[in-house]
Amino acid sequence: MTALTLSTSGAATLRADALVIGIAKGPKGPVVTSGAEAVDKAFDGKLASVLETLGAGGAEGEVTKLPVLSGGLKTPLVLAVGLGPVPEKDEAYATESLRRAAGAAARALNGVKKAGFALPVESVEDAEAIGEGALLGAYGFTAYQDQGEDKGDAKLPLAEVTLLGTKPRDKAFKAAAERAVAVAEEINRARDLVNTPPNDLYPESFAAVAQAAAKEHGLKIQILDEKALVKGGFGGILGVGQGSAHGPRLVRISYTHAKAAKSLAFVGKGITYDSGGISLKPAGHNETMKCDMAGAAAVFAAVVAVARLGLKVNVTGWLALAENMPSGTATRPGDVLRMYSGKTVEVLNTDAEGRLVLADALTRASEEHPDAIVDVATLTGAMMMALGSRTFGIMGNDESFRTAIHEIAEEVGEQSWPMPLPAELRKGMNSETADIANMGERMGGGLVAGLFLQEFVGEDIAWAHLDIAGPAFHEAAPFGYTPKGGTGASIRTLVKLAERTAAGDLG
Repeated sequence: MTALTLSTSGAATLRADALVIGIAKGPKGPVVTSGAEAVDKAFDGKLASVLETLGAGGAEGEVTKLPVLSGGLKTPLVLAVGLGPVPEKDEAYATESLRRAAGAAARALNGVKKAGFALPVESVEDAEAIGEGALLGAYGFTAYQDQGEDKGDAKLPLAEVTLLGTKPRDKAFKAAAERAVAVAEEINRARDLVNTPPNDLYPESFAAVAQAAAKEHGLKIQILDEKALVKGGFGGILGVGQGSAHGPRLVRISYTHAKAAKSLAFVGKGITYDSGGISLKPAGHNETMKCDMAGAAAVFAAVVAVARLGLKVNVTGWLALAENMPSGTATRPGDVLRMYSGKTVEVLNTDAEGRLVLADALTRASEEHPDAIVDVATLTGAMMMALGSRTFGIMGNDESFRTAIHEIAEEVGEQSWPMPLPAELRKGMNSETADIANMGERMGGGLVAGLFLQEFVGEDIAWAHLDIAGPAFHEAAPFGYTPKGGTGASIRTLVKLAERTAAGDLG
């Protein structure tokens, strides 16, 4: 786990294994940013020219390493990271640019123990963004790799990050650092869960992780096993999980504050492995299906982060956990499930299973009458077709609430886009056998899934659905603070929503 500290020290006096500075893309070449004055002096005022000679231009995420061969600095290595174009006059670097730059630098320093970050800090928010980006960039999933010397290429992540030019005794800076640590550590916890192989992460073991965290952070937790789910009539969760040797679970994990005036419910899809069931996925589509529990991981991490921050809001997380497998006991296309709500669903495709477990959890969450519900799910490939691999879709039954979540996501640096729920698509899910089918029209499949979920949300409750199928699992090369594999998508949005709600900024 990477440590984060604040320091008033400048770049010249820091003793560390590496020093991170920023460069920007200027009209005539790279420009050294504030915080790096001592480094420029150590290079006789020619740092920009040296970097340009090495091919650096200041483009966002670009990383250039320089050995320190002369006096003036107490670190053997300088790493210059690009921040993009120089801001217009009287403007500062965007916090997301700082966050991504810090992440790129931290990734490039895998194997280094301690690094000082001398990126531009104009505000407390800048310091928090740099700290958060560095901690997220330093992430590495090494649980299944031998870390011994000469036993592979795996390198331990950066161990300690020091933010230079900050004020350790200032309450605002301290709070910003504490928030960065809490949020980043919980995002990294979610990443670990998503990256864990499905033979080790299944509904029961996921629930055990949540139980341990609840004990550590003083949260209330209730875990419904197969017997309790049968007794409660949770036909959606049971129907999806009945084909697996690992039984399903419904986990309720909650944080309460004595002075809270509002309550939120977060509901997460937790398919720990999705084979497609009897509607088996084709070859080439199974290999990453351990990530189909990323929504539940995000909800779990967000609740723990809210607790660590002590926010004045009540938040309950619902983790709908099941493993979707084909077997002699699996649900078949054509079967009808009686859901927790009492509605019947004709299962036309067992690979449209996420909406079934979410439906039960949404109904159960609605019974507690929260002020708002947000569900998070790697729900449809159609959403990836619509928005690509880095943007999640937002649907909902309340336009102002949907808009607020979109604005919050943009504020924290998560790419999202509001999507409609066209009423005319509902008729495609009409069933001659049951109240509703789990499939509708193929075109607009992500919207159809949202319409299905809406059927199970309680009346007069603001609800939003985040389809994170694209950004939840990153298969391409890492960038910024985003690693390959699990990303922790939507957690920052959920935490900020809780903060806004606690502050009374949401109706």
